[in-house]
Amino acid sequence: MKLIPACEEDQQLLRRLEAEAGTNVNLCYQCGKCSAGCPAAFAMDYPPRQVIRLLQLGMVKQALKAESIWICASCETCSTRCPRGVDIASLMDTLRREALRQGLITDKKVAAFNQAFLNGVRLFGRTYEAGLLLQHNLKTMQPFKDAQYGLPMMKRGKISILPAKIKNRDQVKKIFDKVQQLGGE
Repeated sequence: MKLIPACEEDQQLLRRLEAEAGTNVNLCYQCGKCSAGCPAAFAMDYPPRQVIRLLQLGMVKQALKAESIWICASCETCSTRCPRGVDIASLMDTLRREALRQGLITDKKVAAFNQAFLNGVRLFGRTYEAGLLLQHNLKTMQPFKDAQYGLPMMKRGKISILPAKIKNRDQVKKIFDKVQQLGGE
């Protein structure tokens, strides 16, 4: 692979992503502590250290297309372990939002899950597992996937047919409204 300097458009995008994430990728000196501590690194195409390296090299589009940004659990282990204070978890969140804005979703099922999860939290103030599963399966055109597990899970009290609602759901709604006002999705 031949590396060429990032074009001005990619440089501007990277600066915007860094500002949105509140971190600077050039602080990273590739020690690997983030990847060593990441509980999901085994499943990623690029572990956290390599996502940062892609950005350092100006390969922003490749980072936006990486499956790693969708696999990231946002547990913040990487950010906590970083000796240079690079907020990798925030950067991964920012990359996900930008990939959604640009329509660069690598796995439609992951995006469908993300949207179903957020819809449940918006409506009920917390995750509604049965609704999440149903909405995700309908969006991904697999309506009966995992259906055989529903009744056994209900019998064991692991999921409920009806959603549980939290107190002060209006406060959660205000958070979602504020995010939309700020240009979020």
